[in-house]
Formats: sequence, structure tokens, C-alpha cells
Amino acid sequence: MLLDSNIIIYAAQPEYKALLGFIEKYAPAVSAISRVEVLGYHLLNERDRQHFEDFFAAATVLPISDSVLSKAIELRQRRKLSLGDSLIGATALLHELPLVTRNVTDFGWMACH
Repeated sequence: MLLDSNIIIYAAQPEYKALLGFIEKYAPAVSAISRVEVLGYHLLNERDRQHFEDFFAAATVLPISDSVLSKAIELRQRRKLSLGDSLIGATALLHELPLVTRNVTDFGWMACH
């Protein structure tokens, strides 16, 4: 399975502790785009930045390959999607991984969801 960026962020919040157990149990992969989305947040404090750095160091981070780029282009041509969502969705589809997300509005129509 592939985690969307929002799940990674929620898992760091005390009210979503159950997500940590889920992540530890299943060790899902993440897209390189999620690393950019999460660590690139301009208001990230030092404690959270270190937490997320540790998370990505331990995670299987799937790269943005030419085939992911091509699939993302195809997805964006079919529906209005953000660049990040199209790349994360393409990664899930090409690696044949179910996508774990709270953002069902943007991903619900894809076979990965």
C-alpha cells in the first residue's frame, strides 16, 4: 500500500495515534512527492521536521520515474488534479498499490483507491 501525504501528517498528531500502529504493522510505501509535500511545509517546527525526517529515512520512498510522470500526465488529462495528487496517484497505480488517503474526493475515481 501507498500512504498519501495527509495520512503521514495525521499519524504525527496525538489524536490519530491509531495510524501509527497501522503504519508500523503494514510498513506502507510513500511517494517521493509526499516527502516534498510534508517536509516542504514552510511552517514546520523543528520537532516535527525531525519526526518526519526520521519517518522518511525509515520508509520505502518510491521515486518519480519517467513512467510515473507519463501516468501523471494521463491522469491530469482525464481530470483536474493537483500536480502532487497526480504524481502520488500515478505512483500507486504503476506499483499496483492501494492508496491510503483521506482525500477520497480526488482519488476515489482511480483504481488505486
